[in-house]
Amino acid sequence: MTDAATRAAELLKEHRESIDRLDAILVYTLGERFKHTQAVGRLKAEHDLPPSDPAREATQIARLEDLAKQADLDPDFAKKFLNFIIAEVIQHHKKHQE
Repeated sequence: MTDAATRAAELLKEHRESIDRLDAILVYTLGERFKHTQAVGRLKAEHDLPPSDPAREATQIARLEDLAKQADLDPDFAKKFLNFIIAEVIQHHKKHQE
């Protein structure tokens, strides 16, 4: 293996290790987020509140799009990601109301 190929392999390994650490952060962060949304779902069910809040969802999507721009992340991707999470949360909230 050439020096350049060896260096490339080392850089690849470093990037992959960082990606693995970031994936772990994402999973634990989502776990923590869903603990809170589960609590919100129970609270909404106890007080007969609707499982979704379109005004809050729209505000959160706009907020996330702005954060994505600041982070140099594709805002459309961020919006799709948050929409996916919101859909999951609403499903959880509906289950609490059953």
